[in-house]
Amino acid sequence: MFSFVKMEGIGNDYVYVDARKAAPKGLSKLARAISDRHFGVGSDGLILIRTSRIKGVKHRMQMFNSDGSESEMCGNGLRCVAKYLYDRNLERKEEFSIETGAGVLHVKVTPTKGKHVAAKVQVNMGEPRLLRSQIPMAGEPEGMVVGLPLHVGGHEFAITCVSMGNPHCVIFLPEPPSKELVHGIGPLIENHEWFPRRTNVEFVYRESERVLHQRTWERGAGETLACGTGASAVCVAANLNGLAGRKVKIKLLGGDLEMHWNEKDTCVYKTGPAREVFSGVWPA
Repeated sequence: MFSFVKMEGIGNDYVYVDARKAAPKGLSKLARAISDRHFGVGSDGLILIRTSRIKGVKHRMQMFNSDGSESEMCGNGLRCVAKYLYDRNLERKEEFSIETGAGVLHVKVTPTKGKHVAAKVQVNMGEPRLLRSQIPMAGEPEGMVVGLPLHVGGHEFAITCVSMGNPHCVIFLPEPPSKELVHGIGPLIENHEWFPRRTNVEFVYRESERVLHQRTWERGAGETLACGTGASAVCVAANLNGLAGRKVKIKLLGGDLEMHWNEKDTCVYKTGPAREVFSGVWPA
């Protein structure tokens, strides 16, 4: 038996467990059970808040998808971890670092006026990784993938691939993507032979150079209402394809994210809300 908190960042929802002192057993199996939307709590996955062993870093985030697979990072999940730590006075500073499977990332909290409660959280998502070997992706290791034709499911798509600590395949479309397209093509690309560790897939419609609409087929979870690392990859991919500047608003099914691919430090910054939904006790 252990306590948990259900949190969401623009609809990207996870079950959070404070595992700084002790973690539950069988995490992959637990992630599948607790994420089930009929027989469990219901979520896109399970996130554990742990203690980092890296010098100068207090906190670590460990993440599992709803299918039980462990993933490197989730930007919306990281915002929720930051809110959890800040709201409970486990972190007094407004700027601090959190270890993830994609490295140590920096967060900045905007508190609610007059309260030690996070209203918004900005995450430095780090530098995008653009080489095939970094994504990872089959082909020339030192090559980049920008507008590369991919034939799948009877369609041809121009894909741009980016790693934000986890792999992303971004597709720009002339019209808003349908559910049929996302659910039909998403899993085919996720499991395509070009991606040895599978990939997340972003379907993007460009409203203007400042506004993009995104739907995500998330590796190991299916379509989610939002994906922070995906929004970061879309921001970078749009710029590389000449479709947007370095600052964009990305509209996802669950809400909006403000994205900035900073030209000075080449890092991607993501700002958005995080919300605690409810807490409970898991009887396992």
